[in-house]
Amino acid sequence: MTHPAPLRVLYVEDDRVSALLFGQALLAEPRIELCIAENGAEALLLAEAWPPEVLVLDAHLPDTDGHALLQALRALPGLAQVPAFMCSADGEPEDLQRAQRSGFIGYWVKPLAPDQARTDLLAILDDPAGR
Repeated sequence: MTHPAPLRVLYVEDDRVSALLFGQALLAEPRIELCIAENGAEALLLAEAWPPEVLVLDAHLPDTDGHALLQALRALPGLAQVPAFMCSADGEPEDLQRAQRSGFIGYWVKPLAPDQARTDLLAILDDPAGR
C-alpha cells in the first residue's frame, strides 16, 4: 500500500511563539509537512526551493503584509492556485472580507485554534482535487 506524500505547508509568521505553537499543533500529524518562514523575503526563497501546496500567511510581517506576499508567492511558477489561509489577530468583518478579496480561502483569528487549522489542512489533503 502506498502512502501519499505529506501536504507541504508554508507558514509565514514573524512571532516565534505563534510559529512554535502552530508547529507543535501539527507535529503529531504525519500527513502534514511544515516549513516556517519569518518574513516575506524568506518565504519567497523557501517557496522557490520547496514549493508548498498550502500557504498560511500572517497579516502583518516585518517586510510586507500577507496580502502583498500572497500576490508575490502566487507569481512563482506552480503557485498560482495554491490554497492560502490568512492568520491574524485582526478579526473584524472587513479584515475577513479583504482577505477573501485578496484570494485567501480561509481566515484564522489569533490566538489560533490548532484543531481548526488541522481540520482545514486535512480537508485539503483529503480532497483529491485539492492537490
